[in-house]
Amino acid sequence: MPQGSWPELAEGATILTDAEGREIGMDDRVRVLRDLAREVANLGGVELLRHFGDHGRVDYKSSRTDPVSAADRASEQVIVALLRRRRPSDGILAEEGSDQDSGSGLRWVIDPLDGTVNYISGIPFWCVSVACERATPDGWAPLLGVVHDPVHDETFHAVSGAGAWLGERQLRLEGHTGLDDVILATGYAYDIAHRKSQADMIADLAMDVRGVRMLGSTALALAWIAAGRIDAYVEDRASPWDWAAGRVIAAEAGASVELLDTGVLAAPPELAGQLRSRVRTAG
Repeated sequence: MPQGSWPELAEGATILTDAEGREIGMDDRVRVLRDLAREVANLGGVELLRHFGDHGRVDYKSSRTDPVSAADRASEQVIVALLRRRRPSDGILAEEGSDQDSGSGLRWVIDPLDGTVNYISGIPFWCVSVACERATPDGWAPLLGVVHDPVHDETFHAVSGAGAWLGERQLRLEGHTGLDDVILATGYAYDIAHRKSQADMIADLAMDVRGVRMLGSTALALAWIAAGRIDAYVEDRASPWDWAAGRVIAAEAGASVELLDTGVLAAPPELAGQLRSRVRTAG
């Protein structure tokens, strides 16, 4: 259960202040958090670029299709270290285990390397994903998200209610007339036994969309929806750190983003219903 509240910060929680110790206004508080998210995402990206092509030891978590490299851990370490130094009362939920309860009403959700299989294979499609969430009576709600692609030096970012951006350029979806106009991206579960049902679902959808792509990074795929490079994304087995930042960016660009039982569906609003019914029927 989320602890504390924000912006009505819990007693003893860290208050954001400027260099002279003066409390910062609400809009500026969000801006400071966004800038911190961009800073730590870039910091993790520098660490990952340093190891790209020489990623060090690879271990496996749930299966042989679920790798974690020394670079994943190195990126998470530098990100978490800076967050704990700057925001010691905030909670942390990170893929490689650097968890911390929240006393401030805020929580950082971190994927230090989304797209590990791509990364260790030398495929230049991976990213750092950093989201900040606020505590509500109904659980954690999205506040902001940053997805940083170090290879292409692109940083996607969004604050809830303030639009989505690629660097300094605002992102906004264009309308779609039908599924036959859609480039659909997806991802496959680490559970080999579940991939058959996923493949059946995608094969069914492939009959009606313009094309299907498997990109290998949920966070970056969601950011690419905001940028108009792909149109929709579906994955029925994903973790919160996979979609926490990307969902804010896609939604702020105008996409419909829905959390499935264990996954995520993002699409143009006018087509979300058609895809939802097909995903539920096939899944």
